[in-house]
Amino acid sequence: MINFSLVDVKSITSNEPRSNFSEADLGNLADIIVETGGIIRPLVVKVTGVESYTVVDGHFEYYAAVMAREKNPRQAEMVNAFIISPKLEDLVVKQVASLKGIDSSIEQLRSQPETTKLEPRLANLELRLEKQFNEFKSEFIQERQRVENQFKQLENLIPQKGEQNNPLSLLNSLDKDELSIKLQRSRIPGAEKLAKAIEDARHKKPKQKFEHYRDVVKSVKNLGDKTILTIIDEWSRS
Repeated sequence: MINFSLVDVKSITSNEPRSNFSEADLGNLADIIVETGGIIRPLVVKVTGVESYTVVDGHFEYYAAVMAREKNPRQAEMVNAFIISPKLEDLVVKQVASLKGIDSSIEQLRSQPETTKLEPRLANLELRLEKQFNEFKSEFIQERQRVENQFKQLENLIPQKGEQNNPLSLLNSLDKDELSIKLQRSRIPGAEKLAKAIEDARHKKPKQKFEHYRDVVKSVKNLGDKTILTIIDEWSRS
């Protein structure tokens, strides 16, 4: 016969080593047991003496209950348990094994549909991401080509005033203060900081000068295509 009772944790032992379980997992369940005031899945124990029991099923829950009692003796002193007689031990063990097998089969059935549904969704997501990446790459190449064409058009429009008055030559020859004044006259935002950045970048070049306008954009921090195009346009007129 099986009886359901509240049993003192101190009166229960387990033949399965505690080291078989993760201390972190035991600690997490112990905290929950303290908060809720008990375990929701009763232990299955058998009588081994007067007020003494051994775990038949629920070893993990038992060790968590022991840890919970260590944390809060008043809150976790007693645990729910099914007490079986020695005569029924073999039958109960068979029932426990049977129930565990059913639980395992149900879990597998639950997980399979999710996996089946997830794979096509992931494949579809990869295709969408690849399409978006290719579109972005195409737009980037087109925009870069457009800017390059603007550079070439502006360079062709630069008046032939001699090498010293060429915007690229000015970027290579003017010092920080001169660059700042010229940038301010061209209404370039942050002229002083940009002038210093141009001079610093220029000094880092192997020949202490920029080879072309694209080189200026790549070398000077926070100098975008729009700003360099404005500089070329403004300085070409002066």
